[in-house]
Amino acid sequence: MPKPLSLPFDPIARADDLWKQRWGPVPSMVAITSIMRAQQILLAEVDSVVKPYGLTFARYEALVLLTFSKAGELPMSKIGERLMVHPTSVTNTVDRLVRAGFVDKRPNPNDGRGTLASITEEGRKVVEAATRDLMAMDFGLGAYDAEECGEIFAMLRPLRLSAQDFEERRPPERRGGEW
Repeated sequence: MPKPLSLPFDPIARADDLWKQRWGPVPSMVAITSIMRAQQILLAEVDSVVKPYGLTFARYEALVLLTFSKAGELPMSKIGERLMVHPTSVTNTVDRLVRAGFVDKRPNPNDGRGTLASITEEGRKVVEAATRDLMAMDFGLGAYDAEECGEIFAMLRPLRLSAQDFEERRPPERRGGEW
């Protein structure tokens, strides 16, 4: 799909001006509109990099998570918890990875009702190659330096905390690089 032509003005800044005239200043409107547009841009850029590998960013994240696990496998419930997605989304994502040959599923021997997802050797190769490509394009954030990326993370952290994405406690214990 061809990239649309650039507008001769910033439509978000224009919306902000019009908003101020009609309802008064609301900085949160222009901020959320900017965040949502940035999410669209970044997702499109990242997905274009992982698509040749048969991945979406969601599938890539699941493979990375399995790569980080000590044994290369995790219960489906743990994948959903760590990726902060609904169990149905985890099932869909993992099933697509299974069909691609990147993940295997088997009953969890420690939980009679649960299922374990484990990364295959092909999945490991794909996640390494996709990661190299994503790192080469700075995950779409090449317009920012390392310090600015840290500032973005720090600025968005209170929002994630207030949404109860996590509890602010001591850093999680890591066992052999696993989280």
